[in-house]
Amino acid sequence: MKKIILASQSPRRKQLLEWAEVPFDILVKETEESYPSNLSMEDTAIYIARNKAIAVRATLSDGNDQPILAADTIVVLGKEIIGKPKDRQDAIDILSRLSGNEHKVITGVVIMNDDKELAFADSTTVMFHELSKEQIEFYVDKYQPYDKAGAYAIQEWIGVIGIRSVEGDFYNVMGLPVSRVVRALSMF
Repeated sequence: MKKIILASQSPRRKQLLEWAEVPFDILVKETEESYPSNLSMEDTAIYIARNKAIAVRATLSDGNDQPILAADTIVVLGKEIIGKPKDRQDAIDILSRLSGNEHKVITGVVIMNDDKELAFADSTTVMFHELSKEQIEFYVDKYQPYDKAGAYAIQEWIGVIGIRSVEGDFYNVMGLPVSRVVRALSMF
């Protein structure tokens, strides 16, 4: 497989690509994560991922046709996008809202080079058990999930004790539907 450029600093995306034995370099350019309000949830995640890929592509020299992989993961509760928590109290509030409820985790993926672009979104439904105030506070204080959409990582303690069910790609909840990405990379 051709070496790709991962346009992400996410340690989880890095780990998933390593597990899949995809060769990559990391190159990140800061981008605004705002989006037009009229987009669907799936298109919102793709829009943000596309902006990340475009920003990285703009830094490459002409003739570099390495595929760029960018992704953005959002958590959706009802019709509301739940972002990354601002602070401890926000993380506690977010997890309290997710407790006992079903939500969707949507990852938008964009793969591009000079010649083509492939974009898709993958959606996974996650159901939490009812979580106690003590469990939520323990998790937030120990794991400090401030860089995670929805204020949690499924592969950490809260996922092990708090997730009732997952419908769809487990790795999508970690931040990358890696099996679908690997299949898509074969087109580049």
